[in-house]
Amino acid sequence: MSDHFGSCLCGTVKFEVQGDFDSFYVCHCKHCQKDTGSAHAANLFSHSAKLIWRSGADAVSSFTLPGTRHNKSFCKICGSALPSAQSDDMLVVPAGSLDSKISILPTAQIFLRSEASWHKELNNVSKFDELPE
Repeated sequence: MSDHFGSCLCGTVKFEVQGDFDSFYVCHCKHCQKDTGSAHAANLFSHSAKLIWRSGADAVSSFTLPGTRHNKSFCKICGSALPSAQSDDMLVVPAGSLDSKISILPTAQIFLRSEASWHKELNNVSKFDELPE
């Protein structure tokens, strides 16, 4: 069993996940594109891990898109994506919210039918280690 630690961008919210992840999906659905503002979301899933808020629990807010299972938890101060406990005993943890390394690789990319058209071309664009001048 592993312990994972994470936080939001402003540092108000800190959390611990006790346990292992069952899967790691890179989701290209339109809902994930909208709530990340990017081409996809990268989320870790666990049926058995336990979420512990270490600080800032009162700064965590959640939104569920009406008529769907799509849920997002986030910091009310900086907007960073944060873990959410789904109603079906599923913990969903945005991979980018973790400060500790994860050993699991993505299990699959899902909802590729909705993939952003420009995402397919990323291997053909210039790459920089930092913001180019």
